[in-house]
Amino acid sequence: MRLHLRTSKTLELVPFNYQNYLTGALHKWIGKNDLHDDRLSLYSFSWLNGGKALEQGLKFENGAHFFISVHDQRLLKNIIQGVRENPEIAFGLVVNEMVIQEDPIFEYEHKFSAASPVFIKRKIDGKEKHYEYQDQESPALLTETLKNKLRKANLNDANVSVQFDLNYSIARTKVIYYNKIGNKVNICPVIIKGTPEQILFAWNVGIGNSTGIGFGAIK
Repeated sequence: MRLHLRTSKTLELVPFNYQNYLTGALHKWIGKNDLHDDRLSLYSFSWLNGGKALEQGLKFENGAHFFISVHDQRLLKNIIQGVRENPEIAFGLVVNEMVIQEDPIFEYEHKFSAASPVFIKRKIDGKEKHYEYQDQESPALLTETLKNKLRKANLNDANVSVQFDLNYSIARTKVIYYNKIGNKVNICPVIIKGTPEQILFAWNVGIGNSTGIGFGAIK
């Protein structure tokens, strides 16, 4: 299920690298439980929308909006309760509206836009390698991660596949810093093939690595 959130407006500038603050707020709302971990999270969340880019940061004169998607409804209940108890994010942004979106019905293939950049990483000979959308290995790695998440959720992982839409003319990569560590990420739609249940699962949990810290949300 997907939870859409809107915030108050703020006069404070929000830094471009705000991702760790949004992640911190989400983990605060989730609270301490065994429903999530950063290694293979079964949830995803978009970046903030509605801001105006200035030279030194983002200005949200009319507030921000974003979404959180989860596979487990118990987790969604925890998040809603956490927001009600402490709706503050950072920089004057305070959640003042929540709307639940019911799960849509998908067919056997669907193209999704990236609501936050897609991150693919693997350790090769002890070093971390980040993959780009045009790399030959990327489809297999995206599919592998989704299959791992499906198995973690005790769902069928057979015959599902994920790939970037290489026909997207403005696909690009960029380096995003999270806690001062640079991550090469991809801004490009993805095409998912599988059963309606598998595609819905991907819509909720996101694509690629590190969905628990704000990468790989899709819409």
